[in-house]
Amino acid sequence: MRLSAATALAVVGLITVSCGGIIDPSKNTVDTFSDTLSVNRSAVAHAFSASKTGEISVKITALAPLSNTFIGVTWAQAGSDGGCTTSIGGVFQQNAFGQLNIPAISGSILQGRYCLIMQDVIGFTTPENYTVTVSHP
Repeated sequence: MRLSAATALAVVGLITVSCGGIIDPSKNTVDTFSDTLSVNRSAVAHAFSASKTGEISVKITALAPLSNTFIGVTWAQAGSDGGCTTSIGGVFQQNAFGQLNIPAISGSILQGRYCLIMQDVIGFTTPENYTVTVSHP
């Protein structure tokens, strides 16, 4: 059975209203996470929650001691307990070449619990400190 365009639009509208509506990105929450990636291709996971449907933007805002290196950034669904591990499934977006002050991930996000996984994708020779911001509803 095929849905007409009007029916599909009505269903999407009901879903959006039931989730509390879409949030204007200027009203987003900004979470800031800082940590250190050790040598040998390490990974660190950070949990966050989106309260409504809207837009997500992830940006690395600090890197040291090397500010011109690449860091892997993965946005994924949190586990059923809301926790994050570096081996969870449900990857929504991945960028192996995240750089300082350039959006690494952006797009639409639904209400729910998520994880941001930061990874050494090139094999650091020294620990790399980072700060990353996640803008979400």
